[in-house]
Amino acid sequence: MALRAVALSALLLLEARVNEADTVLDWNVVALKTTAAAPFNPPLESRNLAIVHAAMFDAVNSIVREFQPYAVQLGNSKAASPDAAAAAAAHFILVQLYPAQQAMLDAAYVVSLSGIHESSKTDGIAVGESVAAKILTMRNDDGASAAINAAYTPGSQPGNWIPAPPTFHSALDPGWGSVRPFLLREGSQFRPEPPPPLTSPQYTRDFIEIKEIGSATSSTRTKEETDLAHFWVSTAPQIWNPAARQVAMAKGLTISQNARLFALLNLAGADAFIASWDAKYTYNQWRPVTAIRAADNDGNPDTIADANWTPLLTTPPFPDYIAGHTTYGGAAEEVLEDVLGADPSVTITLTSAAAPAVIETYTTFDEISEGVVEARVLGGIHWRTSSVRGRRVGQQVGAFAVRHFLTPKQEGCDDTR
Repeated sequence: MALRAVALSALLLLEARVNEADTVLDWNVVALKTTAAAPFNPPLESRNLAIVHAAMFDAVNSIVREFQPYAVQLGNSKAASPDAAAAAAAHFILVQLYPAQQAMLDAAYVVSLSGIHESSKTDGIAVGESVAAKILTMRNDDGASAAINAAYTPGSQPGNWIPAPPTFHSALDPGWGSVRPFLLREGSQFRPEPPPPLTSPQYTRDFIEIKEIGSATSSTRTKEETDLAHFWVSTAPQIWNPAARQVAMAKGLTISQNARLFALLNLAGADAFIASWDAKYTYNQWRPVTAIRAADNDGNPDTIADANWTPLLTTPPFPDYIAGHTTYGGAAEEVLEDVLGADPSVTITLTSAAAPAVIETYTTFDEISEGVVEARVLGGIHWRTSSVRGRRVGQQVGAFAVRHFLTPKQEGCDDTR
């Protein structure tokens, strides 16, 4: 069975090479398959994908030298194969981060290197592995392990987050807002204002809306809206990376351009989660299911309690404000619009492992990002304000990323630091 799974993975990668442009895109697919097979942890997934794509970018860029490096630029690498460098960088990091999946990764690596001329392949592997080792070393002390295991005590006042039914899981990654960002100066750089007070008109509107439209038994939510909510149960990188791949393939980007695109997308996405978690555990806002069942104690005469209210989706185990999915979406939207255009002139067709029968189509990245906002409200798991403000913070993260990082080199400039 294990050998069959490895062979199947290799076949899938071969098929990907027929349909996709280069090794960066191939290993974007492999990386997403790898993280999808690991335990649910969206911030950790985004971090690890950022490490993979930063390494692929710096490896390719050490050879092609079209952009300012992220962190590493090797000298005397121009004879090396960029494809081999990208594959080696991604493989090296994924094996270190996900050793249980090494058999699949090794099989994909063999396929990826096939057909590359031996001399340039050897040089490319050396570049990729050297860059990958340096990037990994940089991130070893970023605080991720401590963040996952940080101590956290839920609050006890109305409005405070507490473990939510039906799972009542403890808080996930409570220290993630303190993880060292990839691009931002700190996780709080774009921290939003506090959530609306429990007695405010805005909170009341959010409460009334989600109590109706987000209920498991809602009579006003359409089938299409229910499908959209289920679709976005998949983690953000699993949806946004395929969207970027489709447009990148349609536009025929070079391996260097793809390396930059996916590094920016995943670096900004990782920082979006850090920014979101900074706000979540600063404000510790309760989730709708908790709020609706305990509305008799919130001091707001316009919110009516329902002790049996249940959302359409299972509530994730962390505070509400701001929504992580929409924060990532805002960052992805900003990066992809900057690199690929606000109107990419491509119909983007997306699927989700969380809703296998559902296909969503979009024509702009703005539409995708807006859909994420709606999905979180429709699913009954995020207040609208949390979703809207999350997207806004993500847009700030994405704008900061494209303005300051991985920028094109000036003509005639070859910085070989």
